[in-house]
Amino acid sequence: MREVVGIVFPDSENIYYFETGNLQLVKGQNVIVETERGIQYGMVKIKPYQEREENLMLPVKKVLRISNSDDEKQHEQNIKDGRKALKDVIRIAKQLNLDMHFINASFTHNRSQLLFKFVSDERVDFRELAKKLAQIYKTRIELRQIGVRDKAKEVGGIGPCGRFLCCSSFLREFTSVSINMAKNQYLALNPTKINGVCGRLLCCLNYEDETYSELKKDMPEIGYVVKTKEGTGKVVSVNLFKKTYQVELKDNQIVEVSNR
Repeated sequence: MREVVGIVFPDSENIYYFETGNLQLVKGQNVIVETERGIQYGMVKIKPYQEREENLMLPVKKVLRISNSDDEKQHEQNIKDGRKALKDVIRIAKQLNLDMHFINASFTHNRSQLLFKFVSDERVDFRELAKKLAQIYKTRIELRQIGVRDKAKEVGGIGPCGRFLCCSSFLREFTSVSINMAKNQYLALNPTKINGVCGRLLCCLNYEDETYSELKKDMPEIGYVVKTKEGTGKVVSVNLFKKTYQVELKDNQIVEVSNR
């Protein structure tokens, strides 16, 4: 068993796990940790608990220290400089005629790396851009191309339901969403109705898909020809929650059949 703690970083909502290193940590506390990117500033999202090694991705690094006043000042400066770097990269990319839409720029806590996230419809040769940025900031530059769903997660917004986007509020990872999920829920296949602000299928189509699939097991599909007490006809509508369906008979009469 290992005592671990869940950490989130300013530029992501994903939770990463670190050993506490015998530090007395509480939820909401700011800490300094070592990651693959370098030394990072993060916040305790999940308080310390005991976890089995087989449930962790080894090796698990330790929390270096609880954030002190110098760390807080450095973090504020990194945020300020990140905003300036974002303006610089937009300006330079425009000068180089690069089709890149930049989302954000962020320094690691010890400024060993400067990461830029951008969206583009095609692959971009940004070697010259990276070279110019390295000359300005004297640190390792990473330019990371992300998808439109990742952009929505980074930027945030309001969904068609009127609530904050799931991806920017509580979704940790994107799951696969297919058009069959919309069909499975008898939704009109209108892009304005089933697509999110990112232009991709709504993530929430995934939430009730399993329930709809279970409810449909003993129900006929719309368009099927079935036999009823009143005669043979075609299924024209289905109410999964009432477990009923309507059948249009040959004389255009509509009858409702219960499948309870």
